[in-house]
Amino acid sequence: MNVGVLALQGDFREHADVLRTLGANVTLVRRPVELEAVDGLVIPGGESSVMDKLARTFGLAEPLRAAIRGGLPVYGTCAGLIMLADTVLDVIVGQQSLGGLDVVVRRNAFGSQTQSFETDLDIPALGTDPVHAVFIRGPVVESVGPRATALATLDDGRVVAVEQGNLLGTSFHPEITGEHRFHEYFLSKVRARTLAA
Repeated sequence: MNVGVLALQGDFREHADVLRTLGANVTLVRRPVELEAVDGLVIPGGESSVMDKLARTFGLAEPLRAAIRGGLPVYGTCAGLIMLADTVLDVIVGQQSLGGLDVVVRRNAFGSQTQSFETDLDIPALGTDPVHAVFIRGPVVESVGPRATALATLDDGRVVAVEQGNLLGTSFHPEITGEHRFHEYFLSKVRARTLAA
C-alpha cells in the first residue's frame, strides 16, 4: 500500500511516522501527480483555513474532491476532519472544505490552545480498551447526517469521531499519543479497496 499524507501544513510528519511504523509506504502529497499515486490519504491536524488556501493555490483542491468522490479512503484528524466535512461553522471568510462527510462541524469548538485536554473514549469499532485522545483546538461534530455514523462521543454527548464508507474523521490527534488503532482501522479500509481493485 502507498498511503499519502497531505503535506501542505500541520503535523503531517507525525502521521507519516505512524503509517511507516505500521508497514505502509508513505508519500507526502503536495501536488496532484503525487495524489494520483496513492491508495489512501491522511489529512493532518493544523490550520484548516491555511490548508484550504494552499490546496487551491497548488491546484490540489479539485483533484482532492474528485478523489474523495471516487472512493479514495481518506482519514482526517482535527483540521483534516474540518476539511472533509460537508458543512463547517465559524469559518474564516472565503474558507472552503473538500466535503464528503455528511456532517456539520464547528471549528475550534473546544476553545483556545490553553484549553487543550486529554480524555479516554470508548470506541467499540476499535475494541474494548478505551482510546486515549488529545484535543487541541479541535472541531466538534454538531450533527451527523444519515450517510455518516458516529464512532465516538464525549461524556456530554458531543460527537468527536465519525465514519462514512471510505472516509474517517476524528476531532483529536491519535498520531501524537502512540495510539495507532485509528491508523490501523484506516489502513484496513485502504487494504480492502486495494484488494477489491
